[in-house]
Amino acid sequence: MAMVGLFWIAGSDVYVGAKPSGLAPGVRLTPEGVVALGDGQAGLHLWEDVRALTVADVPVKSLKRQAGAVKDLALGMVLDVALCGGVGLTGEEPPMMTVCVESADGEHELSAYVAAAVGYSQTEADLSRTLLSRLTAGAATMATTLAAMSEWGRAWEGGSPRRAEREALLRGWVG
Repeated sequence: MAMVGLFWIAGSDVYVGAKPSGLAPGVRLTPEGVVALGDGQAGLHLWEDVRALTVADVPVKSLKRQAGAVKDLALGMVLDVALCGGVGLTGEEPPMMTVCVESADGEHELSAYVAAAVGYSQTEADLSRTLLSRLTAGAATMATTLAAMSEWGRAWEGGSPRRAEREALLRGWVG
């Protein structure tokens, strides 16, 4: 499993945002269409009906955001130790992004958890948005782009690549 831009790639599966588990919300991109996952947003939006695919509420990395994440982590650890390993009081859920699917029958707002703890670089966010737009450019473009992402996911071993490699991958998939 690896994060590349706004995408979480697990084997041949491609998600926008973090891969959901259980009833958590998420958005999966398949050769058939955009799949809404989780409690209250199940459904499939076929690619032939999708006119636009955008993402809002994307947290962008900043020094302030990084410092806040370190502070939250430290506070959580202190509270866990103070409570003898009990449930921490800082058990906040990660932030959410809104994936907007525009289709013939209207606009659909789907939710997905952010996968990057301190946000995404501006470059990765911009390249990811361009890639999402590319997926709606036509069936052949969508199929080859998703196939390339899935192929990379099946071949990749380890965690998320470093920022420069993530950006290079996104540029390659954008074409």
